[in-house]
Amino acid sequence: MTGARLRPVSRDPHRLGGESPERFLLFVEGARDRGILEGWSQRHFPSLTRPLSHASVILGGRQPARAVERFRRLRSQAEGARALCVLDRDDGSAPTAPDASLPGLEFFTWSRRHIESYLLVPAAIRRALRLRDADLRIDRVLRDHLPAAGDETAYRALDAKRLLGSNGVLPRALGCAIPLGQVARATRAEELHPDVHALFVRLRGELAIGVESRPPP
Repeated sequence: MTGARLRPVSRDPHRLGGESPERFLLFVEGARDRGILEGWSQRHFPSLTRPLSHASVILGGRQPARAVERFRRLRSQAEGARALCVLDRDDGSAPTAPDASLPGLEFFTWSRRHIESYLLVPAAIRRALRLRDADLRIDRVLRDHLPAAGDETAYRALDAKRLLGSNGVLPRALGCAIPLGQVARATRAEELHPDVHALFVRLRGELAIGVESRPPP
């Protein structure tokens, strides 16, 4: 993989690279998940944002078996290829990898129910919406719906999509949509959950190779 330049991966999950397939793929459930990851990357790991976007393949839902299928096809084209599949926990339990014996494919499951759970930071939402610090409407709404700080067991069951989705509690209270990618980008280092740090530690080792091996412009 040393010296290999990262190339864009087709957004069509049925196509994986053509004549010169990508050597690392990041499987995500949907475009919204990819946008959130890109937002965090833009703020905290800017050199990884472009390769992250290029490596991403959308599964169309929480479908680890589909990731296995796609990765098996990639391995047939590029021996030594690797992939990471990022999944919501959804039902509160970690999924079992459908084919743990497939070398090069790993799974990362959020400890909270949804990736959106890590965006429930009132100050970051205010910054994304360009609201004044003194505007406490977000805090008041979330205070009625969020578990106590540090109660990760409760966060594992919390349906963050019900709070932040297009018809969610918070958008209805504010009268506007919540731009999730912008909330991720507005989240400061001290506001990031350890799960986010853990994921990017894993991604950095894979994506940085492509950054370091690119020729100068």
